[in-house]
Amino acid sequence: MKIAVLAPVAWRTPPRHYGPWEQMASNLTEGLVKSGLEVTLFATGDSMTSGKLDAVIGAGYEENRAQDAKVVECLHISNLMEKAGSFDLIHNHYDFLPLTYSALIETPMLTTIHGFSSEKIIPVYQKYNSRGYYVSISNADRHPALKYLKTVYNGIDSTGFEFNAIPEDYLLFFGRIHPDKGTAEAIQIAIQSNKRLIIAGIVQDQGYFDSHVAPFLNGDIEFVGAAGPEQRNQLLKQASALLHPINFEEPFGLSVAEAMICGTPVIAFNRGSMRELIKDQETGFLVADVEGAVDAVKKLNTIHRKTCRDWALSQFSQEKMVKDYISLYHHILAL
Repeated sequence: MKIAVLAPVAWRTPPRHYGPWEQMASNLTEGLVKSGLEVTLFATGDSMTSGKLDAVIGAGYEENRAQDAKVVECLHISNLMEKAGSFDLIHNHYDFLPLTYSALIETPMLTTIHGFSSEKIIPVYQKYNSRGYYVSISNADRHPALKYLKTVYNGIDSTGFEFNAIPEDYLLFFGRIHPDKGTAEAIQIAIQSNKRLIIAGIVQDQGYFDSHVAPFLNGDIEFVGAAGPEQRNQLLKQASALLHPINFEEPFGLSVAEAMICGTPVIAFNRGSMRELIKDQETGFLVADVEGAVDAVKKLNTIHRKTCRDWALSQFSQEKMVKDYISLYHHILAL
């Protein structure tokens, strides 16, 4: 079975720090190679893989801003589509644009829908409803107008995340600094809980950072910026809890699964996929607001960290994701 994995080209695959879609394309590719499949990863030229790398873009457009993102997209996607006949199946992690080629090639295309940036993109997915094969990353993120083969949860490479039974006494916010992610709410939770807070992530909204984050930074509220894999592991495993007070219907939330793999419980606002990721009062707490989160902080000693890890590995491991996708590949190719 010859598989082409189409990764985004905003960041390197795997990403140096931020880049969740690139991370999943990498985790899948490496898992497929381990399973004995012949895999070609279409990604940036500086990407790393144990499979074959095919690249026409040297570096991601978010890392080299001299590039035009639309031009990069067109060059990258067309490079694969012109070679489509060399593969048994294309696994698309690049959103809706590759679908526009699908009626022009014979190779079947499976698309993992990592979320919807806007309702405006739905017509493209609808157009290829009967021709394409769609996978959701959570049941919460399914659009009623689309047909799905299955929900396959994102799979984490657990070797990069160490279990820690005895945490330090700090809370962690790990994610984009943006109103959607609730950085300001995390700060309020920490202040009202009288707990130290570490904030890690890229600043995606500078105005929000300047007005809602920077004024609160002090010895107890610390911003450490973007965290690469080694620092991410240390921050997640040593935290007493991950705060995830999201203000949008999040499709998945990689940091939630990663924290639990380290044994760290998660306190999250009950929106989007959170009820699928977190077992309330067993691997963390699903709450409605800041006040509920503050109350949950007081109950962290009721959570067994080994339970968090066991749950996350059973649902969100790289091995499970790869197994689920290989099953879908066989299903599609048998049609």
